[in-house]
Amino acid sequence: MSNQLDELRKFTTVVADTGDFQSMREHRPTDATTNPSLILKAIQKEVYRPLLEQTIRDHPNASTSQTLDHLLIKFGKQILDIVPGRVSTEVDARLSFDTDATIQRARHLIGLYEKEGMSRDRILIKIASTWEGINAARILQNEGIKCNMTLLFSMAQAVACANAQVQLISPFVGRIYDWYKKNAGNDWIEEDNAGVNDPGVKSVTRIFNYFKKHDIKTEIMGASFRNKGQIIALAGCDLLTISPELLASLSSNNEAIQPALNTENPSELDIDPIAINEASFRFMLNEDAMGTEKLAEGIRAFVADSIKLDRIIEQARA
Repeated sequence: MSNQLDELRKFTTVVADTGDFQSMREHRPTDATTNPSLILKAIQKEVYRPLLEQTIRDHPNASTSQTLDHLLIKFGKQILDIVPGRVSTEVDARLSFDTDATIQRARHLIGLYEKEGMSRDRILIKIASTWEGINAARILQNEGIKCNMTLLFSMAQAVACANAQVQLISPFVGRIYDWYKKNAGNDWIEEDNAGVNDPGVKSVTRIFNYFKKHDIKTEIMGASFRNKGQIIALAGCDLLTISPELLASLSSNNEAIQPALNTENPSELDIDPIAINEASFRFMLNEDAMGTEKLAEGIRAFVADSIKLDRIIEQARA
């Protein structure tokens, strides 16, 4: 009998949201995503420490930032030996508001992968969905460097990414849920905000329907899940990136899953196109308290973990 993970694979591409190789081997995702927090978590485990030590030996004269890039490529290459599809590697979040620096770092990462014999078709460069990041992605996509736009919480970000013709967006389901739950305080009723009524699920569903209605080719990958119900409520989304814990939960359950998102008749959806330029993007995001706060919070968190990674590298080099 197939389990829920097997059922989900029938209509959604399953992606591992982890830097843990063993989890990927166990759950057999198609793709994998990483970020500074996941790499930090992995590198603090003894089993992955040799990757850092080998990176330092291979590049003894590299700066801390250069060593971090080489470490990201080493993780990415190992992941590509496990998964049949793509790996996402993130540009340093400290560059989130610098278009030119983001472009240069993305080109550098792709170049490192290609020196290791990895095709750029299997690499997605992750970039924060700021206006500057989206503009960088527009240029990179035209160069054949595929981008995964992360820290995406709003329709304004999604439409701007679609206009830039990026490869993939990663709307964050769980973090949207977290914001609404925190803001509701004692008025939050979990049962009333579960499944299709979950605010994170509703946000991704709205983006999904908009993209299908307007024949937008950018892939949608739901991310940052807090519970299995959120995943099931988005079954049928193009991709879902799922933590090892929730992959295990799906693997251990045999209840049926049906597609929750439907693309059979998108032309029948009554959804008007949204015009986006820099001014309207910034205004729409400003009007969205959740989107504004979670984007800023997410960048700060990734920066903090990048700084911790820098310190681990420096200590290992000492």
